[in-house]
Amino acid sequence: MSGSWLQKPAWSWKADGGEEHFVHQWVKPLEGLQQPDLIIYGAPISRSSISVSGASMYPEEFRRMWKSFAAYNLDEDLDLSPYRVADAGDVMMHTTDIVLSHDRIQASTKYLAEAFPHVPTCMIGGDHSTTACAVRGIKEAYPEDTIGVLQFDTHLDVRDPKELGPANGTPIRQLIEGETVKGKHVVNIGLHGYFNAKPLIDYAKKQGIQMVSLNSARKKGMIQTVQESLMYLAERTDRLYVTVDMDVLDISNAPGVPASTPGGMKPEELFDVLLEVGRNPKVSHIDFVCLDPSKDSPVEQTVKTGVYAWLQFVSGLVSQKKNNGF
Repeated sequence: MSGSWLQKPAWSWKADGGEEHFVHQWVKPLEGLQQPDLIIYGAPISRSSISVSGASMYPEEFRRMWKSFAAYNLDEDLDLSPYRVADAGDVMMHTTDIVLSHDRIQASTKYLAEAFPHVPTCMIGGDHSTTACAVRGIKEAYPEDTIGVLQFDTHLDVRDPKELGPANGTPIRQLIEGETVKGKHVVNIGLHGYFNAKPLIDYAKKQGIQMVSLNSARKKGMIQTVQESLMYLAERTDRLYVTVDMDVLDISNAPGVPASTPGGMKPEELFDVLLEVGRNPKVSHIDFVCLDPSKDSPVEQTVKTGVYAWLQFVSGLVSQKKNNGF
């Protein structure tokens, strides 16, 4: 693809000639779809992770798991198969050069945002450093647009890049200090416990980041909290970027993340809010990051949860289209 570093993914299921009942039969290569409804692409890097991480493996394992999921949402009575999902492949990573790899993610995201201006994009990470690259690419494609970020995360990710470089603990601070995103246009839902040092809280407050603890979200209601957060951002920005750090989930439910913690979200809470995110027409971009298959359980519960979470977002998109006469 001209203007990008996207290449055929390391793994992709080929349709077996049957009807598109399962995800591996339903998702098509981007070059085979002229008018996609959603574009996914992988950013398989984890060398930029502060903690030891095999998150670079997730885009491949994400696709491998497609054969286990039907393209039909029983709970919502939604057939997903008419919705055209295109796989643009993975961004080609340099073996050792992190900055160069980040530049390629930024360039590829810009390419997709420009080439398909009205199509939502979904990046499958990779560690959380990839989010800063993707948002910069979108800003580069649409410099006049104000970008809002809804972040589902246990951590603020505002550690100092001057100390850590462009690592997975710094993407939100990179975006704020690079003047790509304003702090007041960032909402973080899922913060809990003892995993953010006070200087980071102080920085977030100073920048105007909207911090919503998991405890307070539960008391108000997760869906209502997300609806209000999306409304807050939609009223102040031109396009919304949602980033889902899978370490927002409780360690008992998601062992396969590099910085797993107790006290996090339940999978069904994440599933519910992602359905709501997909239903919101202002959401233009999303990513799923920091899922490490090498740390997962033998039954691959975290990878399965990650695919389920993505399908919930897609179900929200299909529901939105259905309501508009799709």
